Amino acid sequence: MRWVLPDHIQDALPSDAHQLETLRRRLLDAFRVRGYQLVMPPLLEYLDSLTTGAGRDLALRTFTLVDQLSGRTMGVRADMTPQVTRIDAHLLNRRGVSRLCYCGSVLHTLPSTLTATREPLQLGAELYGHAGIEADVEILRLLAEVLRLAEVPASRIDIGHVGIFHALAARAGLVPGREEELFDLLQAKDVPELRRMLDGVAEPVRSALLALPELYGGPEVLEAAAARLPQDAEITALLDELRRLALALADLPVSFDLADLRGYHYHSGIVFAAYGADSPAALALGGRYDRVGQAFGRARPAVGFSLDLRELVWRLPASSAVAGAVLAPPVEDAALAEAVAVLRARGEVVVSALPGHDGTWNEAGCDRQLVKRGDRWAVVPLQGD
Repeated sequence: MRWVLPDHIQDALPSDAHQLETLRRRLLDAFRVRGYQLVMPPLLEYLDSLTTGAGRDLALRTFTLVDQLSGRTMGVRADMTPQVTRIDAHLLNRRGVSRLCYCGSVLHTLPSTLTATREPLQLGAELYGHAGIEADVEILRLLAEVLRLAEVPASRIDIGHVGIFHALAARAGLVPGREEELFDLLQAKDVPELRRMLDGVAEPVRSALLALPELYGGPEVLEAAAARLPQDAEITALLDELRRLALALADLPVSFDLADLRGYHYHSGIVFAAYGADSPAALALGGRYDRVGQAFGRARPAVGFSLDLRELVWRLPASSAVAGAVLAPPVEDAALAEAVAVLRARGEVVVSALPGHDGTWNEAGCDRQLVKRGDRWAVVPLQGD
């Protein structure tokens, strides 16, 4: 059938579209008052620009096509973060801190989960130019605030650190292909296969890698990690960084998972995922990615997060329903025109009636109407629909 959409691609009907747009405005306004400036990257770019520095995962998720003008391979963006990084590094070229935000559709070759859309409406915020923990704290607090404003507060925010994995993998002496296999096993927390793979790796690195899947929970996990991981300067410094985060974010539902390494090809420091109370899938993902800007000619400290507005809207409570509209009759009347203008200035939706459609205006969302009472126009419940 010609009108059937591809799998995992959906229309947004009026109620959902209204909620999406309302939420988009609310969250972009929250970014704006905190100094995050809106940018709008293009939907299409040359493929090497879209996937530069982002690792194999993003390349696999990106739809490609041939540009009819240049003959070069182009991609439909699967993630806006590399584009925003390109803007910061190559176009803005600021010496100090840049706070940027964005919102737009992205397209994935495959859905991220069985129920996910392949066309997320990605919204995010990125902070460039500050390498200190203050930027990480700001971004994590902003993420928590965004989810609160969206009426889907985080029940927990899991934090990991890819630097710990890189430090241990380097000490294990694994070739790159084996390192990626190790990463996959840690992500899956597949301890039996992990034991098999680490046969022959010297202690204490072997025991440390086997410990990572067990190191998750509250801030106390960091003390357990300090006892079970090698006592060297690099790992000690990374654990100290996580301790400082735990202290700075003590009022947020923060937890730690040292085997959560999502995006390790892309990230260079902390990684985090925010979860709601009613879903095992993450509502938002983020982390530090200091090396990505180098691919665009300028390495910059960078940390940020992104989320899918569609996922948030699907979780909105029923109280977020669209308000009804007022039906205005098709009468040439100065007083009526003034009454309509006043209502619209208040934010009310006023629909002008067209002849021949009596009995159908409730389909357009009308639940009230303007009627003339003496020499004034008044809003009353809709009659006859």
